[in-house]
Amino acid sequence: MNLKIQNSKFKIQNATIAITGSKSETNRLLLLQALYPNISIENASNSDDSEVMVDALQKLKIINQKSLIIDVHHAGTAMRFLTAFFAIQEGAEVILTGSSRMQERPIQILVDALNQLGAEITYIEKEGFPPIKIVGKKLIQSKVSLPANVSSQFVSALLLIAPKLENGLELTLEGAITSRPYIQMTLDLLGEIGVKTSFVNNSIKIHPKPFIESSKSIHVESDWSSASYIYSIVALSEIGTEITLSNFKKNSLQGDSVLVEIYKNFGVETVFNSDNSIKISKNSNFKPDTINFNLISSPDIAQTIAVTCFGLGIECKLTGLHTLKIKETDRLEALKNELTLLGASVQITEDSISIQGFPNIELNNAIIKTYQDHRMAMAFAPLAIKMPLTIANADVVSKSYPAFWSDLKILGFQVTEI
Repeated sequence: MNLKIQNSKFKIQNATIAITGSKSETNRLLLLQALYPNISIENASNSDDSEVMVDALQKLKIINQKSLIIDVHHAGTAMRFLTAFFAIQEGAEVILTGSSRMQERPIQILVDALNQLGAEITYIEKEGFPPIKIVGKKLIQSKVSLPANVSSQFVSALLLIAPKLENGLELTLEGAITSRPYIQMTLDLLGEIGVKTSFVNNSIKIHPKPFIESSKSIHVESDWSSASYIYSIVALSEIGTEITLSNFKKNSLQGDSVLVEIYKNFGVETVFNSDNSIKISKNSNFKPDTINFNLISSPDIAQTIAVTCFGLGIECKLTGLHTLKIKETDRLEALKNELTLLGASVQITEDSISIQGFPNIELNNAIIKTYQDHRMAMAFAPLAIKMPLTIANADVVSKSYPAFWSDLKILGFQVTEI
C-alpha cells in the first residue's frame, strides 16, 4: 500500500492522540508473564512485534512443549527474547526463524552466551544467523560475558530469563555499553515483580526467583519512540500548534523520553499534566544553525531527529548509531538515500550521519522508499507539512504503531491511498 501524504503548514490546538503502549515494555512483560503467569499487563502494545510474541508464547502452551516452528517475521525483539525463553523450556524443541532480512541479522553473540550457560542451540543454515534450532534444557551455569557494544536486546534477553535460572545470573559487559536505558528498563521491570538485581560498573547480577508470591498488575506506559513522530510534526509546524498525548510519565523507563530535552532545540515545549498526559507545543521559531547529538542510548529516534533537522534546514551530526546498520534495514544507508532524493547533502560512517540542506519543495510528490522499516515510513511522514510525499509500502507502520496513519488524519493531514 502506497500513501500520498500532504498538508500545508498548519496550527492545531487541543488535538489529543492516544498512542499504544510501549513495545519495548510490553515485549519484556510478555516474556515475564510467560515465566510468571500471575503477572497481568494493562495498556499492552498492539504492534505487530508484540502480537508475534503473544502468538509464539501461546503456541508453546497449545502444543504442550512438543516440536514447533516459530516465525517471528521482522520482529527483532521477539527473535532475541524468544531465543532465550525457549532455551530454558525443558523438553521443548523449537525452530525459530524469520523474514529474509531477519535471517541476515546476526544472533551469534546471544547464542554463544546461552550455550555457555548450558543451552543447546544450533544453526540450521548459516552459522551465526537464524533460523536456529533450540532444545530446551535446565541451565545450571550462572556466569557469562558479552561485548557491551552489541544490541541491548541480547543483554535484556539474558536478564529476563535470569530469575528462573537455579543460580541466577552474573553478567559482565565488556567495553562501552550501548543503549544503557533499555538495559535499565529490563532491570526496573524485574524489580517491579520482586526480583533482586544490581548493576555496578559493567557487572549485572540477577538473583533467582522461582515464583511470585502474589498477583501483580503492571500498567505499560505509552511508547516514546512513537511519540517522536508527533514531536517532529510539532517542530515542523507553526507557532501555537498544540497536541496532547495520553499516558506518558515524567520519570519514564524508556530512554527515548530524552525527546523532551532534544526537541527544545526545535522550539517544542513539553508540559506534564497531572493525569499522566503531556501537552507538546511549538512556542518558538528560533533554531540553531547546527546540532550534534550522541544517540548511543536512544538510537531508535535517530531517523526522526534527522528528518526534523532536514525539514527545518538545520545542519546536524548524529553519532552513536552503529546498531542502526543491523536493524530492519541499514538505516544509515536508507536515510542517506531518501534524504538525498529530497535535496540533502548526506555523509555517513559506520556509526554516524551528517546532514545539510533544505527540502526541495519544488519536487513533485517524491516517493519515499521504506525498506520494510516502520521507522522510515513514520520519520518521513511529517515532512508532508513542507511538501507532498508518497510513502511506499506504508502499511509497514503496523510493526510498532498500527494507528499512525489514522492519527495523522486526526491531526489534519490528507492521507490518500494510491
